[in-house]
Amino acid sequence: MAATEPEKSGNGYVIREGGEPIGEITYAPSDGGKVWIVDHTYVSPSHRGQNLASSLLQAVVDEARREGVKIEPACSYAAAQFKRRKDYADLLA
Repeated sequence: MAATEPEKSGNGYVIREGGEPIGEITYAPSDGGKVWIVDHTYVSPSHRGQNLASSLLQAVVDEARREGVKIEPACSYAAAQFKRRKDYADLLA
């Protein structure tokens, strides 16, 4: 059974498989909502290595661009991706 695309869930996104969450990313609005602090990324151990965390972060990045906000990558995964991905540089708070 393939995982679904990230779906909006509060201040973040979740990926479900068979209705059960298998990955999630969350952010906390800061600075009057002008900055989102990405504070948590998780993918269940049995689903790692399938680019799910990347899909979750991309969903946040896409939404941040639409909303005109910056991102502070506080969790280790997001921080590593922001260092690696030059195309995210415009969003760095």
